[in-house]
Amino acid sequence: MSIQTLLLKNIWTDTLYPVNPSTLSRYREAFSPSRHKDDSTDAAYLAEVLTHHRDHLRSWHADSEQTRTLRYLVEHRRRLVDDRTRTSNRMTALLKCYFPQVLEWFPDIRTTLVCDFLLRWPALDTLRKVRRETLSKFFREHHSVRKETIEKRMDSIKQAVPLVIDRAVIAASVVMTRALAAQMKTTLKAINEFDSEIAALCAVNEDFALMQSLPGAGPNYAARLTAALGTDRERWQSADELARLSGIAPVIERSGKSCRVRWRYFCPKFLRQSFVEYAGESVRHSFWARAYYEQQRAKGQSHQAAVRALAFKWIRIIYRCWKSRTAYDEVKYLEGLRKQGSSLLNYAANNPA
Repeated sequence: MSIQTLLLKNIWTDTLYPVNPSTLSRYREAFSPSRHKDDSTDAAYLAEVLTHHRDHLRSWHADSEQTRTLRYLVEHRRRLVDDRTRTSNRMTALLKCYFPQVLEWFPDIRTTLVCDFLLRWPALDTLRKVRRETLSKFFREHHSVRKETIEKRMDSIKQAVPLVIDRAVIAASVVMTRALAAQMKTTLKAINEFDSEIAALCAVNEDFALMQSLPGAGPNYAARLTAALGTDRERWQSADELARLSGIAPVIERSGKSCRVRWRYFCPKFLRQSFVEYAGESVRHSFWARAYYEQQRAKGQSHQAAVRALAFKWIRIIYRCWKSRTAYDEVKYLEGLRKQGSSLLNYAANNPA
């Protein structure tokens, strides 16, 4: 089936029950080994699942409109960030082929300043003809006001030597550069609009402050984690349940003497991405998170495996803070580790950064 979840409606209680398509597929194969499939029989099987196995199903309840809106906004914003990265990589590769000086003058090309610069002067030969006063005015209008930086750029522009002189290469590259700069400028504007909408929703969400207390969360990760957990405190019965649904908890496969641990293939990808990306960012801001990450790396784990293991620990902490409506406190958590005699603190003490 193309859909990820089937919703069964109990006509007596007006309640929806999500059923994984693979569950229905396995149930069908149990009675039809030939894998015969028909919509009418599938409907009957679904009715049997709801009637006889309802204790294995969890009813679905929509979260608040505010939370659902925030959830859509943060996911769409992440896609725009991916577009920004993709466009930036293409611009960088193109500029290296005919106009590499731009990458020296502007360390970060993902700005409106660089976009307007390339839209106005997409090639070195046109740029070198511009007067210093015009360039100085352009930089000031784009809030680049440091005199030393402006003078250094203008001196470098006048001394720049073109990388290529083939007019065919330059002409084609100029057209493409303008197209990419226009795309980048539009994407940056869209990201700013999303940031404004997300900030407005987070300002009235009481859980946002809890997520902001996490080390390194910032406005973006705090908003994503707020949307991930929602406002329904009864939705998750335990941190393990949240870890399994989000794809953070690994899957153990045992058969005879063999045992294999792997990550979950089927899960809400953006939800998993939110926890994993935050865990990676927390390494730079949390003492114990960095020690745990380095401990995993010392055991031979890859970067991604170490970050996923850290996300598994973070999801339990985040769930506890969310469930009890308590802000995270790094000092209290470290004190708790010390009282438990955690080996993590001993590792950090014996392996200082």
